[in-house]
Amino acid sequence: MKKAYLYIAISTLMFSSMEIALKMAGSAFNPIQLNLIRFFIGAVVLLPFALSALKKSGRRLVGADWRLFALTGLICVIISMSLYQLAITVDKASTVAVLFSCNPVFALLFSYLILHERLGRANLISVIISVIGLLIIVNPAHLTNGLGLILAISSAITFGLYSIVSRYGSVKRGLNGLTMTCFTFFAGAFELFVLALITKIPAVASGLTAIGLRQFAAIPVLVNVNMQYFWLLFFIGVCVTGGGFAFYFLAMEQTDVSTASLVFFIKPGLAPILAALILREQIVLTTVIGIVVILIGSVVTFVGNRFRERASAMGKVTQSETDGDAEALRLAQHSNAISNQED
Repeated sequence: MKKAYLYIAISTLMFSSMEIALKMAGSAFNPIQLNLIRFFIGAVVLLPFALSALKKSGRRLVGADWRLFALTGLICVIISMSLYQLAITVDKASTVAVLFSCNPVFALLFSYLILHERLGRANLISVIISVIGLLIIVNPAHLTNGLGLILAISSAITFGLYSIVSRYGSVKRGLNGLTMTCFTFFAGAFELFVLALITKIPAVASGLTAIGLRQFAAIPVLVNVNMQYFWLLFFIGVCVTGGGFAFYFLAMEQTDVSTASLVFFIKPGLAPILAALILREQIVLTTVIGIVVILIGSVVTFVGNRFRERASAMGKVTQSETDGDAEALRLAQHSNAISNQED
């Protein structure tokens, strides 16, 4: 269990420093270029773990799997993470970190709308509390950076959609979360690379520039990828993107899903503190209040998940004792372990 909490601590630190590292790299790299580089490196870091998982399950990837990865890569890497990267370039790293951390709220809503999953009482309360926290941070009556807020919230919404599509796809295709994440990153990076090449076509580049989308015109791929920025790219690609997810999934293997998800509950509080210490960003009172409210919402979700998992486990044991069937209990435990991995 100590090892699990170590993994959680490392993953939390990596994810909480993500916006800071990307902000620091923003002056040297095109936002879309940085997105492409970091997800390709992250995919390479996760590849050994994904191949090991496939080997253990005796699974081989087929065309239908790659079509799924193409869809999740489009939603996650190209749409959500591009919006996220652009948000960081125009707004504070601390604000983007907090707003993006609300993506589980939107995932819950999409699970209700798309998968028709019932929203538990704790989850519903968490959604309401988190939305209140968002409104406090956004402060519609005194908007100072509307574009940054729109980009960050749009990124959180689309990432929530990606989470549901990925979960549905992983269950349907029989793939665990780590494998889905690795090949989603590969597919998204490849799609982004193709788009970058298309933007280099003179007619496309001039057209994008003419309509005010200069950042999307002639997107560079290897510009400034050199020893001067080696350690920054190493931290962003290997430590933050690849390592953050790797340690998160390792933690999930050592403990349950709700405990591993502490990573995303701590991030809204830790990321602004790191941004203030490293980037010297000032955090206004309304942002502090909003962070506290969102953290309360996260705690409600965490506690609700813990109670639900315990109740579910007790229900399985009781049913098994009633039936007097040890084999049924074993199968139930095995099924629960698989569902935890897929979540």
